[in-house]
Amino acid sequence: MPPKPPRPDLTQLSDTDKDRLIDVLFARMDALEAKLGMNSQNSSKPPSSDGLAKKQKTSSLRGKSGKAVGGQPGHKGSTLKRVAEPTSTKDYPPPSHCNRCHSALALEQAQVLERRQVFDVPAMSFEVVEHRVYTVVCACGQRHDSVFPAAVGDLAQYGPNVRALGVHLTQGQMLPYARAAELIGEMTGLSVSPATLLAWVGEASLALQGTADLIARQLHHAPVLCADESGLRVDGKLHWMHVAATAELTWYGMHAKRGLDAIVAHGILPKRIGVLVHDCWAPYWKLDDGLHALCNAHLLRELVYAQEVTGQQWPTAMTELLLNAQRLSAAARQQGRPFDADAIAAFTIVYNDIVRQGEQLNPPQLKPDGKSGRCKQSDAHNLLRRFRLHADAILRFIADPTVPFSNNIAERAVRMPKVKQKISGCFRTIAGADNFCIIRSCLDTLRKQGYSMLEVLRRAFAGDPIMLSISGIKAPPISGVMAPL
Repeated sequence: MPPKPPRPDLTQLSDTDKDRLIDVLFARMDALEAKLGMNSQNSSKPPSSDGLAKKQKTSSLRGKSGKAVGGQPGHKGSTLKRVAEPTSTKDYPPPSHCNRCHSALALEQAQVLERRQVFDVPAMSFEVVEHRVYTVVCACGQRHDSVFPAAVGDLAQYGPNVRALGVHLTQGQMLPYARAAELIGEMTGLSVSPATLLAWVGEASLALQGTADLIARQLHHAPVLCADESGLRVDGKLHWMHVAATAELTWYGMHAKRGLDAIVAHGILPKRIGVLVHDCWAPYWKLDDGLHALCNAHLLRELVYAQEVTGQQWPTAMTELLLNAQRLSAAARQQGRPFDADAIAAFTIVYNDIVRQGEQLNPPQLKPDGKSGRCKQSDAHNLLRRFRLHADAILRFIADPTVPFSNNIAERAVRMPKVKQKISGCFRTIAGADNFCIIRSCLDTLRKQGYSMLEVLRRAFAGDPIMLSISGIKAPPISGVMAPL
């Protein structure tokens, strides 16, 4: 922490110097108050930084829809319904004698009055399948031995179903290894150690490495690619989880650095041919080999903060402009048509007018005479400068129907590693973090393409990993039935 500068002797200052000092102190006080007013609703700070204090007000950018609370007319419900062919039946016949005249009842003539069905899963238990090979000697003396299949290599081993379940619990559902081992024991009666689960994760990573590499290669050709990054603790040190994602693909990579060195080392973003959607972080702009689009959700939060701090009207006007453009462009996409060119031009004119109004109210601060370096500018001025410099990237979503309004695809992908860290703590080793990235890339991608995560892992352990749908053909719907352990 740098030492504090000595306090000036007020008796030695002129009136001009005192006025200048007062202006500096007020500016510092305003900056501190503004910083204290930042939260997850008006800046890029995470919700966890808000603390447990009750919020005095909400700043939700989602307006009221005017619809009644609850399910809407035409919404497809998910009520549990009876099936035509139950697994088994349990009959409750009427009494054998009449309770009035005590005559015997003809039970063979009884008819079903009502049917009710109970859906449940059977109590699980593991099974042990013994594999045997045989030998036989021909009359000529030649010996013939049968061989075990490649998947049966040890005297006693775990099968692909339970291994898939173990990896799914730790890498898919984010459970710590000890709790996952405990759950498997309670569910199946099979004793599995946390160290065994750790070994299974390494095996799954090895089996899915080819699929993860294919995901990375397909991202190079994506017409729109969303990117984000977030810090994670690995081996007691700060590392960075980088994400590249589309509506059908997700890729994770871990690196010790956050900036351009990591981006180049991973090799996905520099080789892309499509539009890169991001949050305006400086290293992304160094990738000047293609088009960029900015996350407007980040900008909307910063506009909320600018309005709270300055009390000016241009942040509200810009917010309304962006949200109206989002609604109209979304409606155009649903109708399968591009956004009207005249509407794009009109939005651009209004956009530039709002920026111009804001710049007039927030002029740049001039550097005092004799001072070196750049002069610190207000947050509002810096935000307006971003709106001015990156207007094309901010409004690209209305010109290109394939570009999303926000970077939500990548931000959703980032949440899962953060959940893993909150539940299970940091990654103990670099290898463990890399394994998580490989497995999670495949699970999230194939889930987007219609496969269940458990089936993805089961197939990987069975030596038949699921390959990506390059042509965009979706996988068959998930049945929800798990193979017996």
